[in-house]
Amino acid sequence: MEVKVRFFTNLREIVNKREETLTFPDGGKVTVDLVLKTLSKKYGKPFTEYVYNGETGLPKNFLQFLVNGTSTSTLNGLETVLEAGDVLAVLPPVGGG
Repeated sequence: MEVKVRFFTNLREIVNKREETLTFPDGGKVTVDLVLKTLSKKYGKPFTEYVYNGETGLPKNFLQFLVNGTSTSTLNGLETVLEAGDVLAVLPPVGGG
């Protein structure tokens, strides 16, 4: 099963790409949390420090995660199950003025 991940701003610089396709075994449960942990293992400390709060071990509050354009906060959060072909976007805060 393949899932695409799109990176923006600082995270794009950390991973040095705009998008990545991850492959997981068919039949397994793939969640947003699993994808983030997989990326954390692949990209190491810079990725982990950008995404995760060092004290809680949870993703930082300022990041938004969208699955096919829908915020995971309106779905099942980090436990949102992904299907083959889904796109997970990791977005930093957007400022305006």
